[in-house]
Amino acid sequence: MGRSILIVEDEKEIRNLLAHYLGKDGFRVCVAPDGETGFAIARKEKPDLILLDILLPRMDGLDVLRRIRADGETARTPVVMLTAKGDETDRIVGLELGADDYITKPFSPREVVARIKAVLRRSARIPADEEEPGQPLECGDLRMDVARHEVRVKGKTVSLTSKEFSILKALLSSPGRVFTRESILKKAWGEGTCVIDRTVDVHIAKLRRKIPLLSEAIETVKDVGYRLRED
Repeated sequence: MGRSILIVEDEKEIRNLLAHYLGKDGFRVCVAPDGETGFAIARKEKPDLILLDILLPRMDGLDVLRRIRADGETARTPVVMLTAKGDETDRIVGLELGADDYITKPFSPREVVARIKAVLRRSARIPADEEEPGQPLECGDLRMDVARHEVRVKGKTVSLTSKEFSILKALLSSPGRVFTRESILKKAWGEGTCVIDRTVDVHIAKLRRKIPLLSEAIETVKDVGYRLRED
């Protein structure tokens, strides 16, 4: 059976159009007409990807995305934002909250299908030089179990989004190595996604806020990027 896509879109014609094209391409499709229903279906059905509109009744798309990324059942699910809003600020907010891609209306259904396939390929691929480490990664009282996608500090689980987890994994895997913002973007978002450098700074700030010991452990390298202190 094909991979599953959840479409959360309040406009019936758009919902049906996307479902038609995705179904023709072999995807299994489920739909939701509002934000609350969409989040409930996401937790129950665990789709391979969520196509999420921003302007939704009952709960807007950005709030749905926040809940998706904060919930252990859905935190790693790829999300493509779909909206009539073309303002750069809206795009940045969606990406900073953990969206994997952003498509503005009007759109070509074929382009949407192609972008979904690209996001699914990126989410499934582990580059050869980034194979999962056999042992947990550690930094002081922080312990990351990559296989379980779990981070603990002093034994207490810390909830991270998939992007925060990817960034932290890269830093923990190579203490002392300086990662440029561009290299962090490629590791966490993959190639071909329109994300600005400031998004990396926002995610680093969130990691430092969620895990205070990282405030000193992650060093900012001026005009370049970030590194994890070797000590």
